[in-house]
Amino acid sequence: MVSFKYLNLILSRKTNANVVWAIDGQTAVDFCRQFDQIDLVLMDIQLPVIDGVEAIRQIKTLKPSLPIIVHTANVYSEEYDRCFEAGCDDFISKPVNLQQLLTKIDTLLSPLPVR
Repeated sequence: MVSFKYLNLILSRKTNANVVWAIDGQTAVDFCRQFDQIDLVLMDIQLPVIDGVEAIRQIKTLKPSLPIIVHTANVYSEEYDRCFEAGCDDFISKPVNLQQLLTKIDTLLSPLPVR
């Protein structure tokens, strides 16, 4: 909860984003199913009900182009690999480096130039 409040404060000020918090993996999947205006998911992998890796799989099945950044304290290579195998688009470890997170968000949300 403290992590969410901190990120919510920073992201809403730096990006003007509306941040929605899902208390567990199932709620995150349900939000992505119900709301078309979600532009990006910042996902922890240690979540109740369904873990973040399974939530990533389900969200990517529903919305394959929805960018997902994993934000976790689990930086073991097997967890990193599991997240990318499930479909995440990027990965950032806790504690968060805000500039790095903002850069990743900007990269994923910026359209590619037309050639």
